[in-house]
Amino acid sequence: MRTSKPLLAAAALALLAASGLKLRLDTVPRQKVPGSSAIYLPAGKFLKAATFGFGSLLADVLFVWAIQYYGDPRIPDKFLRFEHIFSVIAELDPRWIDPYEVAALIALYDARDVGLALKMFELGAAKNPNMWIFPFQAGHYAQLYLKDYALAKSYYRQAMDLPGAPAIARRLFANAAFQTMDLRTAWESWSEIHEAAEDPQIRKIASNHLYRIKAAVDLDRLRHALEKYRGRYGRWPSALDRLAAAGFLEAIPTDFDGRDYVYDPATGEVRTAVIPWKR
Repeated sequence: MRTSKPLLAAAALALLAASGLKLRLDTVPRQKVPGSSAIYLPAGKFLKAATFGFGSLLADVLFVWAIQYYGDPRIPDKFLRFEHIFSVIAELDPRWIDPYEVAALIALYDARDVGLALKMFELGAAKNPNMWIFPFQAGHYAQLYLKDYALAKSYYRQAMDLPGAPAIARRLFANAAFQTMDLRTAWESWSEIHEAAEDPQIRKIASNHLYRIKAAVDLDRLRHALEKYRGRYGRWPSALDRLAAAGFLEAIPTDFDGRDYVYDPATGEVRTAVIPWKR
């Protein structure tokens, strides 16, 4: 159980002094540039050994200090030792979730460094390999802020099968697979979600995604066949079934709901009969 009793806090501060944690003043006076003094922390494993079982308490102290330090906009170059400071906190109290999440937020909104934020989630995942929250949030950051669906897919893949992972992790993985045009994985994932769904709304969402995936595959095949037909005959076919008659396709596909695709013989354009996300 975590504690922050004043007496124990005083003990932790004494341990800090005893273990060699100190402030060294730089040549620039501290009163002129806040935070200009550098804090030197030994590696977390050494510092933890010096706390004699009060590692969690020392993590409290350092975390509060870090929030104040990184919350002061007047401090220059304050992110130079960012990873080290939060790695020390993680070593002292590895299962404490808040520091990883707060560090990621600071990295994102203050440092404007999404990569640094992802490192904080990866640190949390390394210290807590059975916690789904860290790869899940990393996937969210990669998707939302980097628009890197391949990276997001990798993170969601890690998260979705971990104990307690929410069902949405699998759906986000399936969506990321579609965005990276890994259509086979997307189809398999959404099919599993569709079959397992007890909520009609989730089943409908899965159905819409399956419609989009099938349409993407079918329309690509149809357009490729149309180009081959035009290359041979110098014109677009009068109807899609001419593609099968000419041997360019074995059969003309229909959409996920069994409807024909809409074809314009004047332009060669082929599309779905409905807007996929408004079925």
